Amino acid sequence: MNISLENTDFLNSFDLLLETTIDKYQRDRLNLYALKINANEFNYTNLQEQLVDPMIDYAVSREIKKQYSNRPGALSKKAREKFKEYSKNDGELGELLLFCFLEAQLKAPKILSKLELKTSTKLYVNGADGVHFLELEDGNYQLIFGESKMYKEIKTAFDKALKSLYEFKNEINENGDSKSGINYERSLISDNLSKETFNEDEQKFLRALIYPCENQSFYVDDAFGIFVGFEIEVSEDERCLPNSEFRKLIHRRIIEEVKNCIEDIGKKIRSYGLQGHDFYVYVVPFTDIESSRKEILREVIS
Repeated sequence: MNISLENTDFLNSFDLLLETTIDKYQRDRLNLYALKINANEFNYTNLQEQLVDPMIDYAVSREIKKQYSNRPGALSKKAREKFKEYSKNDGELGELLLFCFLEAQLKAPKILSKLELKTSTKLYVNGADGVHFLELEDGNYQLIFGESKMYKEIKTAFDKALKSLYEFKNEINENGDSKSGINYERSLISDNLSKETFNEDEQKFLRALIYPCENQSFYVDDAFGIFVGFEIEVSEDERCLPNSEFRKLIHRRIIEEVKNCIEDIGKKIRSYGLQGHDFYVYVVPFTDIESSRKEILREVIS
């Protein structure tokens, strides 16, 4: 089964600064990406261009893409309508970026995205941001439930993401009251497989991933994908540096800030009782994160 993305050019918008693991068993992988720098600024324009097509792959199902295969303009309009008004939006850029990384970098095909289930541009759908699956080298599989957070402080973003996953797994809210969670998400996936253009064999396979059955030839484990966006500060004096010096300075600062968080992330995973799950973590810094994410999304969906 192929990934949803038509191409993986999205990754060309970034420099990969760090590939590392969070735990001693090298299960939890962290990938630090930084947008390409042009004239001492992150190249947001290039990212905006590279997100236009993936936005469609994320927002609509394979079935809808098939129906509109000869009407690219109408398909684009239908996808853009799924997004809330950008100026009131807090989360959907992170959700879109996580989808892109899971497909383009991890090669984990999308089963379902939250945005596909939205019936109103002002409606949030609870649960995971998206669900993907990954075939492992040993022939077993993982269902990957996504969570994205974008905050000024990187530690706040990670804490919020892991807390959300803890509540999602344990089907409780922040007050400890019951709410729909991972089991509801499974039923949601199963009920909506018909919205995708999976053939009968593919649907049977996906249902086996969601609800493993007796004498199955493979095992399935739940895993989590996390996207974290955070803010990196750049002074006016630093912007005056020669381009090569500026690039080295910012990359070094970003790497140092993320490395300083890794031990804390591992502790948080254990404190929330999530250490049995594999994590696929993607981290991207932004300047002036609040205005940047709104501007990026505005250009993508306008």
